[in-house]
Amino acid sequence: MSGSPRRADAVRNRGLALEAATALLAEPGAALTVEAIAKEAGLGAATVVRAFGSKDALLDAAVAGLMRPVVQRARDLLAETSPEQALRTFLAELIAFQSAHHAINDQLDGLALPAVTALRADLVHAVEEMLDRARQDGAIRTDLDPALTTVLVGQATYGIARSEAASPQLADAFITVLMDGLRPPSPTERFPGRA
Repeated sequence: MSGSPRRADAVRNRGLALEAATALLAEPGAALTVEAIAKEAGLGAATVVRAFGSKDALLDAAVAGLMRPVVQRARDLLAETSPEQALRTFLAELIAFQSAHHAINDQLDGLALPAVTALRADLVHAVEEMLDRARQDGAIRTDLDPALTTVLVGQATYGIARSEAASPQLADAFITVLMDGLRPPSPTERFPGRA
């Protein structure tokens, strides 16, 4: 039983470090150093490293914890509503998420984040599925390369989320313009001059 209090402390420290890293991810410009995370958690830097084994492992766990509900939400929307409505709703929520978590993209390049990498792939797959199903429903044009459409949607969404003017109104206007642009052209648009 002598190891029990030590394990309890390790679990508590792990939780505190994870909460601290997650909180810092929501602060634009926050430093995601072991020292900053330790200070936020009220722990020593060595304790934070010991709790996860490395800064990369800690950040992987923190970001994955934030991303899992986003990926699940994409899947739920696709199961609950039309693909076009799922895409529209999800893009608005994704912009809000990206706006609230700048540090996820700002400071994580070059880190070993296997759980985050897998979740990003799941997220891309979910958006691709929304787009594919919307194409099948006739809500999305078919004359654009599907891979390019996915990149367009992802990059444009990220750009709006990072805009200094980011707001729900800007996101809604962007999504309206994007969805209008992705809608199949009418016969008169395809064949100008025909009435």
